Amino acid sequence: MTRRVLALTQGDPAGVGPEILLRALGAGGAVELGGSVPLLVGERAAFEAVFQLVPGFERSRLLEVASPSRAALEALPPGAVGLLDPVGERRTIRFGASGAADARGAMAALDAAIDLARRGIADAIVTAPISKASIAGHVRPGFVGHTDYLAEACGLTRYGRDYLMAFLAPELQVALLTVHVPLARVLAELDAASIGEALACLQRHAGGRIAVAGLNPHAGEGGLIGDEDAAIVAPAVAAARAAGIDALGPESPDSLFARARRGEFDWVLALYHDQGLIAVKTASFGSATNWTLGLPFLRTSVDHGTAFPLAGTGRADAAPMRAVLATTLALLDGRLPRRAAARGAAG
Repeated sequence: MTRRVLALTQGDPAGVGPEILLRALGAGGAVELGGSVPLLVGERAAFEAVFQLVPGFERSRLLEVASPSRAALEALPPGAVGLLDPVGERRTIRFGASGAADARGAMAALDAAIDLARRGIADAIVTAPISKASIAGHVRPGFVGHTDYLAEACGLTRYGRDYLMAFLAPELQVALLTVHVPLARVLAELDAASIGEALACLQRHAGGRIAVAGLNPHAGEGGLIGDEDAAIVAPAVAAARAAGIDALGPESPDSLFARARRGEFDWVLALYHDQGLIAVKTASFGSATNWTLGLPFLRTSVDHGTAFPLAGTGRADAAPMRAVLATTLALLDGRLPRRAAARGAAG
């Protein structure tokens, strides 16, 4: 019987990534992997630095795999955790502040995991948090995060049309029309074509009933509070509906997320980063999964950052990583939540 392989990247080793990975896989609260093979992709030095912080993880379970193949990973004994070290450097990890070596290690781990997934050796990539500033400053100028880097590595060219950032939370599912861009640029770049492309991408990779958040308070209040919703958002939604996409909007953003939590919609398409993520993280911080739609393989991540102040203290919380691993397995099984359909929301 084929066993699934999960490539778990270390993130920034100066942060909490290595610790939460070991905690999530260790005794006492470890997620049930259902026979899947966990493969840590990162520096041995990074994991050795946190062994003493995670007494529930037995070092003997960690088996280094120098040249991973599908057969070799599937043959690991039950309970074993594979380790692929793409750096191979013995060094001291300094918690709390990312340096050049940490940025290089984070990128090496990510590149190795991408290679595994593209070659069909890994079924999914689960990423621990990185420091965008450290990677941009030390390794790759212009780096803005996992999502765009993964898409570029897979030959995807346009955010929104080819790929999207989405978040799965227990009671809320949100995709973002724009991500890490200034709000002034969101206003300048908002157009019906980008909304339509994002709706098509979301329909293609997730499906369900999609509500588009309005840009302005009360979705413009009939033009009294801005005309963008009537002039841009509404025509885009109408065109999407004509193309067979179950989309509604623009919906007043002040009540939309509460309506979605009640099951009226499967998805909310938020127009900008904080419009969607304030709602997600208020409702479900620590239990939401970051999911990149459109990649040729599954990629998920936690909904938090490197937590540098907690790194090395032994107080990092692995519950978010456990939630992500559970969601990843559900997605691999095709068990994407379809909340509105399940509740029989009126259409």
